[in-house]
Amino acid sequence: MRKTAWLVVGVLLLAATVSAQDTPKAELSVGYSYVRSDANFHGGSVSFAGNFNSWFGVAGDFGGYRVSESGVSGSVLTYTFGPRLSFRSESRITPFVQTLVGGARASAFGGSANSVALLAGGGIDIKASENIAIRAFQVEYVFTRFGGITDHSVRASAGIVFRFGKR
Repeated sequence: MRKTAWLVVGVLLLAATVSAQDTPKAELSVGYSYVRSDANFHGGSVSFAGNFNSWFGVAGDFGGYRVSESGVSGSVLTYTFGPRLSFRSESRITPFVQTLVGGARASAFGGSANSVALLAGGGIDIKASENIAIRAFQVEYVFTRFGGITDHSVRASAGIVFRFGKR
């Protein structure tokens, strides 16, 4: 009986905590991205996340990056999807981690190539208002493999997040 009472109290406290959290149904972020590979790529990314509850969601990320160094120019587009775990609390700060898988397309020297792409990392969003947050930073490991050449890169991003609906 005593264990059942503690279980009920625990569930009620958890329910109160979850209901007090500010979880949007969906989030759209737009921001600047820097990718460090063999060269310095600059560009931007757009991501959309649908949240199933206060901690689990699914994200899609689309990025475009350009490089122009030493007379050589090129671009890379990434399109990835996967799970996102958010760590929401009463604080205005929401850390998250995600692992996204998809593809990439690189263009340079008049040609192009496709690759599998993997992005794994996370970031921190800071609530600015009810419907807007600032993506203070997002850092991810980026894996691609073009033409038999494996590339291990790092992507750093920052931007703005638009939040829609409530869970």
